[in-house]
Amino acid sequence: MFRRTWVAGTALTAVAMACALASPLAFGQSKEIKIAHIYSKTGPLEAYGKQTATGFMMGLDYATGGTMMIGDRKLVVIEKDDQGKPDLGKSLLAAAYSDDKADLAVGPTSSGVALAMLPVAEEYKKILLVEPAVADSITGEKWNKYIFRTGRNSSQDAISNAVAMDKPGTVIATLAQDYAFGRDGVKAFKDAIKKAKLVHEEYLPTNTTDFTAGAQRLIDKLKDLPGRKVIFIIWAGAGNPFKIADMDLKRYGIEIATGGNILPAMAAYKNFPGMEGAAYYYFGIPKNPVNEAMVARHYSQFKSPPDFFTAGGFSAAMAVVTALKNSKGDATANTLIKTMEGMSFETPKGKMTFRKEDHQALQSMYHFKIKVDPAFVWGVPELVHEIKAEEMQIPIRNKR
Repeated sequence: MFRRTWVAGTALTAVAMACALASPLAFGQSKEIKIAHIYSKTGPLEAYGKQTATGFMMGLDYATGGTMMIGDRKLVVIEKDDQGKPDLGKSLLAAAYSDDKADLAVGPTSSGVALAMLPVAEEYKKILLVEPAVADSITGEKWNKYIFRTGRNSSQDAISNAVAMDKPGTVIATLAQDYAFGRDGVKAFKDAIKKAKLVHEEYLPTNTTDFTAGAQRLIDKLKDLPGRKVIFIIWAGAGNPFKIADMDLKRYGIEIATGGNILPAMAAYKNFPGMEGAAYYYFGIPKNPVNEAMVARHYSQFKSPPDFFTAGGFSAAMAVVTALKNSKGDATANTLIKTMEGMSFETPKGKMTFRKEDHQALQSMYHFKIKVDPAFVWGVPELVHEIKAEEMQIPIRNKR
C-alpha cells in the first residue's frame, strides 16, 4: 500500500512538473498581461490624457493585429485617473502594482505626477513606461532602471527648437510655466543655445489667464536690444500665452516662437504665419506605414486626424508589444529591461530606439514653419527639416 501510494505520488508530481514547465502559468505568470494606464482623465491636462489613451488602445490593437494577444497571453488594460495630482498618481501606481497585480504601467500625463511615481516603480521592481510626461529629470537625476520613456524629453524639445532660433544676432526671452515641465524645458533650451543670447526667463503659474504683467516684463527686457528679438513660449494645458501678442509686440520688433502642440492650441498659431519652431509630431509630416495606419484608423473612428498625444500613446503601445513579443510574453521586469535596452521599434514617427544608458527613446523631431491654410482651423506646420535623432546630442543626465 505504501509503495503504491509512493509510485502514484511520484507519477503525479512528474506530470504536474511537466505541465508547469509547459504552461505560461509557470513561475507565477498568469494567462493575462495586465497593463495599468495612469493618466489625466480629468484635470488641467485632460485633453492630453484622453488623446494618449485613444492612441494607446489604438496602437495595441494595431500592433497585435486586432487580437490583443501576445502568444496565448491576453493584454488587459486597467485605466486610472490621476487628475494631474502627484500624490494621487503615486498611490494609484502602488495600488496598480500591488492590488491589481499589474505587470507594468504606462503614463502619466504630467511631469509632476511622473516624478512622484518613479520611486514606486523602483520599490515594486516593475516597469513604468513614461508617456507623455516630458521633464528631463524623469530620465535624468530622478531616474531608476525600471523607467523607460517613449515620449520626448525637454532636451529633445529644446535642442530641436534651438535649430530654428539659435542664430548670431538673435536675443531670446522665455515664457514658461512655473513647474517641472516649464523649468526643465527652459534649462534644456538654455543649454542648447550656442549662438543666440538668452536675456530673460519669465515663469508664471500653471493656471495663469492674465498674461499682461509677464508680457510687460518680457517687452521691457527685449524692446531696446538690437538684432532679432524672440519670445520663446513653453506652455501646456489651460491658458493662452499667445495673448501677449495683443500688447503690440510688432511695435517693438518682437517675434513669438514655440514648439508644436495639440491641434486646438494650434488654432492660435494661425495668427502667426511664418512662425518657426520644432514639433514632436504633426499628422501630415511623417511618411511611413505606421503613421498611415494610425491616421486612417483615426479618421475612420473619429472623422478627424490624430493629434500630438495620440501619436505618443500609439508609440507607447508599439514599444510595449514589441518588447513583449521579443520576450515571448515574459513581462517580468528583469527580462523586459534586458529586452528593451537598445531596442528599436516602429512608431507613427518612424523608428525609435531606447538608449541603454537612460532608457530615453531617441527619435526624430520636426523643424516647421507655420502656413495659413483655409482648409484647417489651425496654423499648419509645414516641414522645413526632419531633425534625426543622430543630429541631436541629447545629454545623458542620470547618475547610473
